[in-house]
Amino acid sequence: MSAHAKTRIVGSPVPRKEGVDKLLGRARYIDDIEREGMWHGATVRSTIPRGLIRSIGFDRNIDWSEFTIVTAADIPGQNHIQLIFADQPCLADGKVNHCDEAIVLLAHPDKHKVGEAADAVKIEYDPLPPVFTMEESERRDVIVWGADNVLKSFLLEKGDVDSVWSSATHIVEGEYRTGAQEHLYIENNGVIAEYSAEGGVTIWGSLQCPYYVHKSLLAVFDLPGDKVRVIQTETGGAFGGKEDYPSTLAAHAALLAMKSGHPVKMVYDRMEDLAATTKRHPSRVRHRTALGADGKLLAMDIEVATDGGAYSTLSSTVLSRATLHSPGPYVCPNVRVHSRAWATNTVPYGAFRGFGAPQAIFAIERHMDEIAAVIGIDPIELRRRNFLHDGDTTATEQVMREPVILDQLLDRALAESGYPAKRAHFAKENKTNPVKRGVGIAAFYHGSGFTGSGERNLNSLAGIDVTAAGKVRVLVSSTEFGQGTNTILTQIAAEAIGLEYEDVVMAPPDTGIVPNSGPTVASRTSMVVGRLIERASLQLVGLLQRHAGLSEVFSGDDFFAACERFRAAKGEVVSICHYEAPPGIFWDDRKYRGEAYPAYAWSIHVAQVAVDTVTYSAEVEEFWAVQEAGRVLNPVLAGGQIEGGVAQGIGYALYEKVLLQNGHMVNNQMTNYIMPTAEDVPPIHVYFVEIPFSHGGYGAKGIGELPHDGPAPAILNAIRDAIGVSFTSIPLLPEDLFQRLAAPQPVEEVAAV
Repeated sequence: MSAHAKTRIVGSPVPRKEGVDKLLGRARYIDDIEREGMWHGATVRSTIPRGLIRSIGFDRNIDWSEFTIVTAADIPGQNHIQLIFADQPCLADGKVNHCDEAIVLLAHPDKHKVGEAADAVKIEYDPLPPVFTMEESERRDVIVWGADNVLKSFLLEKGDVDSVWSSATHIVEGEYRTGAQEHLYIENNGVIAEYSAEGGVTIWGSLQCPYYVHKSLLAVFDLPGDKVRVIQTETGGAFGGKEDYPSTLAAHAALLAMKSGHPVKMVYDRMEDLAATTKRHPSRVRHRTALGADGKLLAMDIEVATDGGAYSTLSSTVLSRATLHSPGPYVCPNVRVHSRAWATNTVPYGAFRGFGAPQAIFAIERHMDEIAAVIGIDPIELRRRNFLHDGDTTATEQVMREPVILDQLLDRALAESGYPAKRAHFAKENKTNPVKRGVGIAAFYHGSGFTGSGERNLNSLAGIDVTAAGKVRVLVSSTEFGQGTNTILTQIAAEAIGLEYEDVVMAPPDTGIVPNSGPTVASRTSMVVGRLIERASLQLVGLLQRHAGLSEVFSGDDFFAACERFRAAKGEVVSICHYEAPPGIFWDDRKYRGEAYPAYAWSIHVAQVAVDTVTYSAEVEEFWAVQEAGRVLNPVLAGGQIEGGVAQGIGYALYEKVLLQNGHMVNNQMTNYIMPTAEDVPPIHVYFVEIPFSHGGYGAKGIGELPHDGPAPAILNAIRDAIGVSFTSIPLLPEDLFQRLAAPQPVEEVAAV
């Protein structure tokens, strides 16, 4: 069935599959689950950022015979967590590289006793000099990772950047910084582990990627694939924070279960979760841009630096996406991007909604407004003159074969927000009003799916089967954690087969049941996995028509009757499909060139802000988001994704600051890690323009990460419009405004050469 065809279920706001259970309190999260004979686990963590472990001491006032104690010496397999690189130990062995690194694990039947015992373990160290910032890491006075502190680097080149500077009419330089950001999911990290010599390891957990956890456990326990089983429980939010970290926590709980002989539950409290788990990478992006007299981009020389923390975790994929998004949605014949992720002695940074794109897009979209101010052109007009269009090539020389409608999206955003009239009105009002108002925009794209050859390398599997109870069951390892996976994928299957929505259910996200359809990351679920489910559904219909007498036109009863005939004659009714790359998608990893993504989602954000020059506070009063993300499969869920992403982006821009002291997060409570509340989130107006992507599930492209990319630059562009002062770092807090507005000083972040 064509993605352009009229549909019954796809495109409709059907209820969430798990919504009723959540609403009525029937959904069981990890801390609701008990296992017979279950013990509780706790972690003893490093209190220094870098050093050698001299000794581990146990308070003599505690009867340690009641406890199970695990150290690195108890690991039966490899002492490494299997992510992109296996450089992160499961438990510190002889040395530590960041505060809050796990060293000792404890288990006891009493949850409170085990927590008290963890405080009674005393570790002595021989401290080593730490590195806390990218700048310190760059100097290489102290080497804390590899030979040069570089976790990963990329070089992207198009044209000849160095040949342009002498003939350019304008050269504009700028430096832009973003801070770390905590995921702050509603439900903290937690798992339950069981172990037996015969059955191996079983994990129940709040997590995103069951097969990531599965891979790490195979290595830590030196077990074959059929001896490790990972089951996702109901998960209360993730945003990327439960992509990598659950592999570590699951290994910890399973080691305690193995040694104690009991099921072990480990659920972090909020303070431990904030201090010990991954965050968004801090970044520094430097732009040097050449333009002609007409305002057209001639060359972009960009340096991207991210702080990766103590271990590589997912820094390479974050850096890659930052690299690819750093030139923005603009045509430029000469581009060079040199990017590096630097090691420091802080908690490892990991994936967070957008992973790399929000950092890079903040820089380019702030820089575009600074260019406009320097060369004396309206920021809207500057963008229009340089937008990508159909047939243009990106910095990786990918030809834009799918429609690019940035001008149309921009027109819609300006009209819906009343941008021109507001800007003129605020300019007059601000002359006498201590509360200054302004409007700002951001234009951007977000690549859908894994970067480059990632999807080919994954070779994902997904499918459907039909149960004896007469339900079609979706078989994927893609997980639901609030974004709508269960609903979208069942909508696609019901639509493709021609069944009612109620006839389709999700299989449990259990590695013992479902195939590896890849991780639930990178805005790939609807586009990539959804397409696999669409194909598998149509494939099953064809199978039943060829072998079970299903007619061309059939009812639901006809379909299930044919399934029973097929089952009686041939056995299991199942249809599985492998990933197939869209035609013309080729990526050269060595040259870092080609089709970076199979598809892009596009968006324009407009922010209206108010800056109080008496209290030095800034707030977002209203927000508009216009986007083209392919077919909208469920308008309520899609709108919710945009609103949620914008709210997180507002926090990123104006509220959320990770404070580190000696490498440890000191504001690791919700009383002092400030995030926007309902009072701080303005009216958010969401608009979609739909252009179905023929290789996505019913025409869908990625949507989940897109809305986090634009709010921060749009907000700071609006603040510049309001007060005429440029800020180039986020989060922008009242104290930052006070420092500049109360005692203005010359700034050098952006300069015309």
